[in-house]
Amino acid sequence: MEILDYQQEIRELKKANRIIQKKLERSESDRIKLEDTNKKKEFLLKKVIDELNEYQYKLEERGHELETMLLNLQIMQNKMSTLGSLVADVAHEINNPVGFIAGNLTPAKEYIQNLLHLINLYQQTYPKASQEIEETIQLIDLEYVRDDLPKLISSMREGTDRISNISNSLRTFSRADTEQKVLFNIHEGINSTLMILKHRLKANKIRPAIELVQDYEELPLVECFPGQLNQVFMNLLANAIDALEESNYGLSFDEIKLNPNQITIHTALTEDNNHVSIRIQDNGVGISADVQQKIFDHLFTTKPVGKGTGLGLSIAYQIIVQKHKGTLEVNSVLGAGSEFIITIPIF
Repeated sequence: MEILDYQQEIRELKKANRIIQKKLERSESDRIKLEDTNKKKEFLLKKVIDELNEYQYKLEERGHELETMLLNLQIMQNKMSTLGSLVADVAHEINNPVGFIAGNLTPAKEYIQNLLHLINLYQQTYPKASQEIEETIQLIDLEYVRDDLPKLISSMREGTDRISNISNSLRTFSRADTEQKVLFNIHEGINSTLMILKHRLKANKIRPAIELVQDYEELPLVECFPGQLNQVFMNLLANAIDALEESNYGLSFDEIKLNPNQITIHTALTEDNNHVSIRIQDNGVGISADVQQKIFDHLFTTKPVGKGTGLGLSIAYQIIVQKHKGTLEVNSVLGAGSEFIITIPIF
């Protein structure tokens, strides 16, 4: 009986042993799986950490670039502010002597007319002048002087008017903005910008003058930052001239003359009468759809190194959208030209 009990106990022990062996095997398998899972998780975690480190490095690098850029912009802003004040002061200083000259031209013209009239009277009253007077008349070519002097005065008048216009345009263009918006005549801003760019619109050895179409509708004064708006006009008009000059590559003077370079500026009130729109259109090279998507991005430029910073249109966009709560859009067809549309609220 005891032997049978022992055998039974041994079988139970063996069975228990097999169960334990199975459990051990499963535990080992689970351990191996767990180790594999942990290794995968460690790998993924390391990958995520590496990516985060890379992002952090890029962010720090971008941060340094932005700090440098901000510093450069602050320096540039300071320079432009100083230059603007200097230009306004110089324009003011020029206006004073030009005013003296222009103011004296009218009485000078009257004096000259009186003197010429007196000479005529003398010649009529005393037709036989002395030899010395006759010689002097010949020497100074009195007839030529009599004919040319009024033209000379008119030319001087035209010159002083042009200097005065340039001076006023410089003062309008370089006016400093305050912290608050002020009422401003948009057309004065555009015209002052065109006056400054006049030398680029004129004909030269390579091409005829750029045709300028100014289609202005009557606009109310607009509440804005005039100095900043003038900067936008400058960027868009200078870019339009660049696009026209680029379209002239490989063409002769006569070929360009057949399809002349043209810039059209159209201003109008929008349908709701609460906004003004300014459209600046050129028939230059145009802009591809791909470039149009990025054209207002910071530092994006298609111009060669040294000719474009990629800041002009980006800053223009910020001025219109952020500072004036307006919109700046571009429509363009490659090879046919571009149109930039500014829309800003009147108040």
